[in-house]
Amino acid sequence: MILQALTAYYEELASKGKLPSPGWDPAFKVSFALEVGDDGALLDVVDLREPASTGKKKTLMPKFMSVPAHPTRSSGVLANFLCDNSAYLLGAVEDEKKAGRAKQCFAACAEFHHKLLNGVDCPAARAVLAFFDRWDPDTASVHPLLKEKWQDIIGNSNLVFYYDYPDGRHSVTEDPAFRDAWNREYHAETDSVKTQCLVTGRYAAVAPTHPQIKGVAGAQSSGAALVSFNAPSFCSYNHVQGENAPVSEYGAFAYTTALNTLLADRNHCQRVGDTTVVCWAENAGEAYADLGIDAVFGVPEESGIQESDVTTALKLLSEGKNAEWNGVTLLPDQHFYFLGLSPNAARLSVRFFLRDTFGGFARHIREHRQALEIAKPAYEKRESLSVWQLARETVNLKERTPTPAPQLAGDILRAVLTGGMYPATLLNGVTLRIRAERDITYGRAAIIKAYYLRRKGLIPEEVLTVYLNEESDYQPYVLGRLFAVLEAVQNAANPEINTTIRERYFSSACATPAIVFPTLIKLSQKHLQKLGDKQKIYYDRQITELLNKMNTAFPARLTLTEQGAFELGYYHQKQKRFEKKDREEE
Repeated sequence: MILQALTAYYEELASKGKLPSPGWDPAFKVSFALEVGDDGALLDVVDLREPASTGKKKTLMPKFMSVPAHPTRSSGVLANFLCDNSAYLLGAVEDEKKAGRAKQCFAACAEFHHKLLNGVDCPAARAVLAFFDRWDPDTASVHPLLKEKWQDIIGNSNLVFYYDYPDGRHSVTEDPAFRDAWNREYHAETDSVKTQCLVTGRYAAVAPTHPQIKGVAGAQSSGAALVSFNAPSFCSYNHVQGENAPVSEYGAFAYTTALNTLLADRNHCQRVGDTTVVCWAENAGEAYADLGIDAVFGVPEESGIQESDVTTALKLLSEGKNAEWNGVTLLPDQHFYFLGLSPNAARLSVRFFLRDTFGGFARHIREHRQALEIAKPAYEKRESLSVWQLARETVNLKERTPTPAPQLAGDILRAVLTGGMYPATLLNGVTLRIRAERDITYGRAAIIKAYYLRRKGLIPEEVLTVYLNEESDYQPYVLGRLFAVLEAVQNAANPEINTTIRERYFSSACATPAIVFPTLIKLSQKHLQKLGDKQKIYYDRQITELLNKMNTAFPARLTLTEQGAFELGYYHQKQKRFEKKDREEE
């Protein structure tokens, strides 16, 4: 299903002229160009790298170019056409111990280019062949044009040929004569086994290996395989490599080209934990992916888009109505996909693959946002919490590199997009942070509320509200409210105190109320004596009202679920107090 969806996406983009025909890699990283003259001499080495910022650092990044497709290379010598590394195009490598092999690579590359270009009547083709005929790999390291950038060139850099055409110098891969020569080679009949393709359903030659997937965070920079077989156990019934899951050359090219295009588009590709997520619409409409990314991962500040615009669009689509986004009309019944990939040595693991209508995804995302709605502090400017922000609520942000568990963000994202249960690891992480820091942030309170809303019956829905429910007499919720009031009394009586009852007693009060609350009640009476009459009456009335809601003795222990209700009661009561304070200041 994944390969079929990606192939359909490729065909949609190819029909619009946005992706190349089979046999071409549309976004291959190239660092340098070797300009050759008519006599084969090396005239110039052009640095194609472009300045880019990675965090606070500025670096040079390779340029993305359309080049002939590169087959998967293992330990053997296998030359590519027109674009390759220094070992194949120059016969030079960094490690002198591999100089012999580098010469073999250069010889194989020269032979391959002669095979494809000997019959091509074109000045540029003759210049490239002349370069291979006259170039001496032993002189590469001392060549004046290579000397200055030697370490960069012989590193992990890809090179391409340039030629000075009448309209200016540019890559020979743009020359129709070279493109025709490569297309003839790529589509030539082979001895590969022919069978029905699992992707297209057509009878065609099977691709023994599939092109590499590049751009997945944490995977090898040279690429990783989504489909591959390399163990003896896969040779059963005389099936070798790709014959175990027969995909045609066209199908392998189509799905890998589509996926590499998605991964190279940083506007529609996001990383959450160890998972790289891409999304696309079946009709290849960019506006669908724009809204999908903004709704799930948050609106970038520089985009100029308001969070209210996202909310409005999600509401319309979830109700089965059309919505306008970036000047495009979005249809709720348009099929849409989310694919999550994570690295696994030289291969890729599929974390999730989700298919639904765009309206269906919009409904799930909107329900997720509504589940997270809870009273916010006045200083909180975020309209909603992204998946990554939810995951970060489980870690200590004071650490040098606070990083959530690798799988957590992906599990949250799956719950958001499917409307399923939030992972238990999310609640456990939040609970541990609350116990360690004895503080309930806006994000943690929102997570507790949303988690139990989707697990019906564990906590009464009367306390899973946006704002304080003063009518509820659910004991754990009332105890949380009572603790917040007792903390407020202490703060009013001793505003300069360094250690409050929250730092000292919160975890114990939440887990074993019967042990802690009698002490806290007695302590509050001493604090009340320090207050003025109005404050004393105000807080005494609140304490009395909450104690009257306790229809049993303080419970000896609260379960993990009841502790969640305690924490919500504490948060709600505290936000109610700050809400009144903010109103008075206004």
